[in-house]
Amino acid sequence: MLYIVLLLVLAALGLLVTALVTGTSLWAWVSIGLSVLAGLLLLVDWLRRRKRADADTGSEEDSAESDADADAAEEKGEETPAEEDAEQTALIPATGELGDPADVPEPEIEKPAGEAGPKSEAKAVRDTPPGVEETAPEDLEVVKELEDEVVVVDEYPRYHLVDCGWLSGRDTIPIGVGEARQLGFTPCARCGPDAVLAAAHR
Repeated sequence: MLYIVLLLVLAALGLLVTALVTGTSLWAWVSIGLSVLAGLLLLVDWLRRRKRADADTGSEEDSAESDADADAAEEKGEETPAEEDAEQTALIPATGELGDPADVPEPEIEKPAGEAGPKSEAKAVRDTPPGVEETAPEDLEVVKELEDEVVVVDEYPRYHLVDCGWLSGRDTIPIGVGEARQLGFTPCARCGPDAVLAAAHR
């Protein structure tokens, strides 16, 4: 809008100069008309800006009033429906939670370090993977060529004899000992598969 007004003012100024140079009154009247038009445009733009500013002020006052009402409600201890629903939902047990209190397991109490019971110690030992068997070089030459079956456990790096005590209760995968070594598995120090298999084939 302001660019249009500026152009009209420049055009009116140019026509006024032309009217003065040529002595023609027509150019002077056109210059006056352009000046009046520019003034009207400025007035319309000013009214529009003032109306927009009034609307913005009114919306800010409304939001301030709503914030004040919300603060007052909180001070009086009023709860919104959503908060009431959330509290009611928290008080009602979920499906499957109703029943005899005796069925609910008691929470486990963590014992301080050094006071762990025999069950936890046995579980820790069982979860600890066994070390690597130190295979003699002559046994290694024999084992590499064998296809005797050993077993591995998913996500553990050792291969074992089928009767290894560490495997109790674990899901095992049968595999040839030579293939197991090629895949990067190492022998279990607990059952010593390399020494046993090499001795069996000598």
